[in-house]
Amino acid sequence: MAEHFDHCLGLLREGDRERYLTVLFASAEKRPALAALFAFDLEISRIRDLVSEPMPGEIRLQWWRDAVSGERDGEARQHRVGAALLDAIEHYKLPRGAFENLLEARTFDLYHDPITERTALEGYLGETVSAVFQMSAQILADGNDPKTADAAGHAGVAYGISRLIRRLPHDRQQGRVLIPADILAAAGTDSGAWLSGSNRDAAGRAVSILAELGRDHLSRAEEHVAGHAKTLRVAFLPLAVVLPVLERAIKAGADAAETPVSLTPLRTQWRFMRRAIS
Repeated sequence: MAEHFDHCLGLLREGDRERYLTVLFASAEKRPALAALFAFDLEISRIRDLVSEPMPGEIRLQWWRDAVSGERDGEARQHRVGAALLDAIEHYKLPRGAFENLLEARTFDLYHDPITERTALEGYLGETVSAVFQMSAQILADGNDPKTADAAGHAGVAYGISRLIRRLPHDRQQGRVLIPADILAAAGTDSGAWLSGSNRDAAGRAVSILAELGRDHLSRAEEHVAGHAKTLRVAFLPLAVVLPVLERAIKAGADAAETPVSLTPLRTQWRFMRRAIS
């Protein structure tokens, strides 16, 4: 329904500019479903910032599990994002199992458990960010298999790392360390020193290692994306901001953990337009 689309688009305009732009660059008939998917992802990803204890977050995640599975269909239909998402799932045959896996992975957000290895970070981003790339491509493919699993897998890790880097100062203030322990160790530091900021040289090396991991996945993603039709490549427009974010992070070094690495709204829009045209 039009009011649900407007609501979802409004959420994205205020809370996720890059996904908002992705919706605008899509064809008109695909925009409501994309907006619903992205608004759902926004609602889920910001739960960690809205709760002070894990339990309220667990309850919110469980509500969404029940909504997606159909156990709260009537209640979910009264929720504007929920109603729009259910319509998208049904119309484009989006896999409910992928939503279940995404919601399960998002449980990690509610706790301060360390990430021990980079493979664990890649797995987490695969279940969350990559899943959204894949389902957005399925929407653009009219509900058919878009054959973009490899592209979505690498794109999710690259884009997820760029977002993680942009949140470093916020997460540090919250006592959260999302840089894998093996990357910190390779840089000559650990989570305690990262949070205290006591070893800036090592912190800068950790940021660089993380950014290089993102660049590696970005390169692989671009190779796979290039082989798909232009209509499907719209799903991967957010990759437009990844490289400049990673490059700025490497240049900033330890400062990336204190001052957010970001692009201006105007530069973000320009990067999107440039990618869409090319």
